[in-house]
Amino acid sequence: MPASARMTPEAFVRTMYRTLARGWGPQHWWPAETAFEVIAGAILTQNTSWTNVERALSSLRAAGKLNLEGIRALPISELEQLVRSSGYYRQKAQRLKAMVAYIDERYGGSLERMFLASTGQLRTELLALNGIGPETADSILLYAAHHEIFVVDAYTRRVLERHEIVGPAAKYDEIRTLFERALRRAKPPLSTSALAGNRPTAHSPSAASLAERSRLAHVYNEMHGLLVQIGKHYCFRTEPNCRECPLGRFLPRGR
Repeated sequence: MPASARMTPEAFVRTMYRTLARGWGPQHWWPAETAFEVIAGAILTQNTSWTNVERALSSLRAAGKLNLEGIRALPISELEQLVRSSGYYRQKAQRLKAMVAYIDERYGGSLERMFLASTGQLRTELLALNGIGPETADSILLYAAHHEIFVVDAYTRRVLERHEIVGPAAKYDEIRTLFERALRRAKPPLSTSALAGNRPTAHSPSAASLAERSRLAHVYNEMHGLLVQIGKHYCFRTEPNCRECPLGRFLPRGR
């Protein structure tokens, strides 16, 4: 019987975290210098690769517009061109504008005031904005505001489904709360060791990744980053590389 079959879902999540965190260490995700850059990146990364997002962020940064004031002042047509590389650029330009308008109207243009709102209140407000779904809202909450909430993405769902921990019908918040229950006592990774020779390259430390946060926010941050690495390098949509994946030994029989 495979190890995952003998574990509860919470125990399996903890096992994944220990295996990857001890082997790969801190992932320094999210790569950003400011909280607003995290917000912009969370919006721009919808339905595209991070490489395309980096191009769009670089364009905004070079134009001196990667901030509330810059997005607020830019004509929509100019903003569209600056974020064109991210795909769906007209929609994303509108969503960046709507985000700034929301911060202005609800919090007087202050990210600090916005981040002081309770997690539940802020999540409800973000989800009410056009084009902001749970993953985008929770990315903003965790990585920009440092609230204690886990981000579920396609990689997370794919890993859990392959290990038969959740089914295809599992809801976003069902998966999110599974990770939050499982990791409530976990500690942030400190170093790399056993899997160092087979470790994907982590991002360089950034202001966002080094920002002060609670223990739980840090753990949720790292778990999400570790699962992104698994998805990018091993758990492909088709033809996954389970033989070399550090989680491969936990797969059910026949996988």
